[in-house]
Amino acid sequence: MEWVGGWRPHDGASVGIVLVGDRVGLGLAALTSLLVVAVLAYSWRYFDEPPHGHAGAFPALILLFQAGMCGFALTGDLFDAFVFFELMGVVGYALTGYRVEEARPVQGALTFGFVNSLGGYATLLGIGLLYARTGELGMARIGRRLDAVPDPDALVFAAFVLVLTGLLVKAAAVPFHFWLPDAHAVAPTPVCMLLSGVMVEMGVYGVARVQATVFGGPGGVPEDDARRALLVLGVLGALVGSVMCWQQRHVKRLLAFSTVAHTGLFLTGVALLTPEGLAGTCLYVLGHAGAKAALFACAGILLDRHGSVDEGELHGAGRDMRGIGLLFTAGALALAGLPPFGTALGKALVEEQEAPLPVLFVLVSAVTGGAALRVAARVFLGAGARPETTGPEITGGEEEPETTGGEEEPETGRRIRLLPPPMVTVAALLLAGALAVGSVPALTDGVTAAAEEFRDHTAYATTVLDGGRGGAAPAAPAEWWTWPGAALGFLSTALAVALATLAVRRSLPSGAWTAPLRRLQSGHVGDYVAWTMAGIGLLAVLAWW
Repeated sequence: MEWVGGWRPHDGASVGIVLVGDRVGLGLAALTSLLVVAVLAYSWRYFDEPPHGHAGAFPALILLFQAGMCGFALTGDLFDAFVFFELMGVVGYALTGYRVEEARPVQGALTFGFVNSLGGYATLLGIGLLYARTGELGMARIGRRLDAVPDPDALVFAAFVLVLTGLLVKAAAVPFHFWLPDAHAVAPTPVCMLLSGVMVEMGVYGVARVQATVFGGPGGVPEDDARRALLVLGVLGALVGSVMCWQQRHVKRLLAFSTVAHTGLFLTGVALLTPEGLAGTCLYVLGHAGAKAALFACAGILLDRHGSVDEGELHGAGRDMRGIGLLFTAGALALAGLPPFGTALGKALVEEQEAPLPVLFVLVSAVTGGAALRVAARVFLGAGARPETTGPEITGGEEEPETTGGEEEPETGRRIRLLPPPMVTVAALLLAGALAVGSVPALTDGVTAAAEEFRDHTAYATTVLDGGRGGAAPAAPAEWWTWPGAALGFLSTALAVALATLAVRRSLPSGAWTAPLRRLQSGHVGDYVAWTMAGIGLLAVLAWW
């Protein structure tokens, strides 16, 4: 813990800005830094002809992105969290639209910027309400002031909804998610590795942090209300994301909707409001970061080798890239929950908390993993008949708004003949990391202890404001793999393989039954703003039943 400028609290009162290095925050900052190193290595000589000759702009922006995310993970001041939040957003806009000479990246960046800025304004308004009520901006101090009046009113609920809105937008939680697939479709592949690997998870972390430290006491939002709001949004996101993931033929959009689905699972774990649920979610996030970043790395290699990320156009094109095919398949199996990947361990720890959760987690893991396995079978094995790829997808007589992935251009400026070793090595190391998360018992013990500390509302305030140690009890020995957890992981993997096998035996599904859902991803900023407003209303209703 460090008070910036030495402005320490006196008698529990403070005007300074505090950086709090608890184990969850430090772990997320470390994950961010590791992914940034991986992205910079993957991008080594990646852009042969940077726009306007600014060869150093890309790594500089990546480092600024890292600064924003690490600051967000470590700050104990709510207004500073908003500042780092906006730094993430501004740099994210620039990275998404990095190729400013092309229209589609600029449009995707504008969508990203507009929707995320709207979420940021909502968060700022919520911070203003909390400041008006408590006269404080530090999370610990706000929480202590709210606890002094253990009867939350409409202002507290409104602040809760507004602050969480911006965080849920950043997390791409349904119905705040529309910007993410559009951004992934046009952003450079290394940027996609960070967006899905850690930035979205940063939003989930923000939700957990604000709920635990600001609204988690007797003067905040009652646990039943917070639990209901987060659980409904989590389940909704998991189901919508998985259905949309299955319907995509644009590989990067498919992976983006997979991120939306898994964000729903992360929120579901956080919604349990227990250390066990949070510990499982943390392990899930660690495993997902490695697997998803590796999958995007493989997709980028396909794009630079063949000039396409369309599942139909790439049918059989990856037969000469067996190593990349193995890596992509391993990433898909990790998404499906195959033990001992970290995704499977986190999934097992969360779904064992309550009886209905295994159904949701197994279903979503099977569908998202099956969609990625379907791509692997078609692209790297040439399995099944070659799908029809001429013209846009048609459903019910109308063109679908999504791109097919065949109009892409190699990001390296030309198609590569020999695979650059850094690109392949990074993908392999990321998957090795995802595997290590579920294979090292000591990591599970550490994460469980960190989750116990994170969930203690009173101990956090005592540590930050009084300079003492929190009163959290020592964590019980962590539960590692169990037979039911491993069995559910193998079940979801088997279902994913079965779904992929059924899919490649016939042409790509037309998706007529999901056409209304797919048309919501219209690409129009006005539509996304409308859904953001609807999401705020839904969150308000759920929080104040």
